Amino acid sequence: MAGPPRCELCGARAAPLRCPGCRLTYYCDVSHQKTDWNSIHSRICHLLLPVLRPQSCFHSEKDRKQGKEQLLRKQESLIAVALSTAQGFLWAGKPMEAIPAALQALRFSSRLSGPASLQLLPIYLLLAEASTGAGRPRQAAKYLSQAQWIVLQSPDCSAALQSKLHRGLGLFSIAEGNLDQALYHLANDVYLATAEFGLNSVEVSGGYFHMANIFFHQNKMDAANSLYTEVSSLWHAWLLSCLREHERALQARAEASPFSEEEESFEEGMTEAQRERGARMLSAVLELREQGPLQHPGETARVLHSLAMIHYLGLDLAKAREVGMKAFDLAKQLPQQDSLETIGHLLELINAQFSHTT
Repeated sequence: MAGPPRCELCGARAAPLRCPGCRLTYYCDVSHQKTDWNSIHSRICHLLLPVLRPQSCFHSEKDRKQGKEQLLRKQESLIAVALSTAQGFLWAGKPMEAIPAALQALRFSSRLSGPASLQLLPIYLLLAEASTGAGRPRQAAKYLSQAQWIVLQSPDCSAALQSKLHRGLGLFSIAEGNLDQALYHLANDVYLATAEFGLNSVEVSGGYFHMANIFFHQNKMDAANSLYTEVSSLWHAWLLSCLREHERALQARAEASPFSEEEESFEEGMTEAQRERGARMLSAVLELREQGPLQHPGETARVLHSLAMIHYLGLDLAKAREVGMKAFDLAKQLPQQDSLETIGHLLELINAQFSHTT
């Protein structure tokens, strides 16, 4: 027998308010209902009924199997919407709004995969980050403990997921002011990311970046400068490879026959999450290179070049041209002008893309 309805936001029992749309979610009061609506419910209200209502009786095994597959796709779609919404709020600096969306992803992922599934680990880490940003350290610590428990229960947990866990623990330690503990976790993050992705992967850059921030605030400028330089170098090299891949895709599209019956597939080399992470990290490094005690014209030009590539690959052509021109003008003033050709080539691509869109 089902118990009294719980508040969708806080879990309190006997929640009196029910959503008039889906008629499946309940709330303590109007403020909780409004918070959930503004975060995630407005996006998934229409998706809940097909997922949560009792399933129809099927007349054959084939129908039963098809119904089960359809339900699975709907559940996965709902989880994806909730996760991307939560991540978007975090990127926008709105951790409070991210929490209800992440909780919705956690509920459905738990139902789908089980409470000890590794699929829940990134969601717990996202909840911990959002809770820390919202000034809820006790709740953040609870979510991190859940993430640690899942890893301990999963001997086959990948180095990539363990790396994310250590980064989450490191960021929480920074927020708590325990910098030695933070450096320990971030060093483990770098080690595990390197083991999984390789020494020159941008997946390693996050650990380096947060370690550099710690050293910077401890006034250990040599260590900070070295790590910020490593971050810039990793992103610059990887973005150049993404740009080459993008150019090959453009060339393949141009050469493809318009009468071909087979539709070609051209994959982009960079995800939205990678674009966002790179832009945030490199923008922070740029501010230090331009205004702080770590000014270095050569490094500044490289960071500007990297940011211009990110904006270009993200189709923000106006921003790409603005930042690319800054990189080009600065590179012209350097004693060694090796980067002028590659920056100039990027500006040619940007201008060509502009001519196609205007």
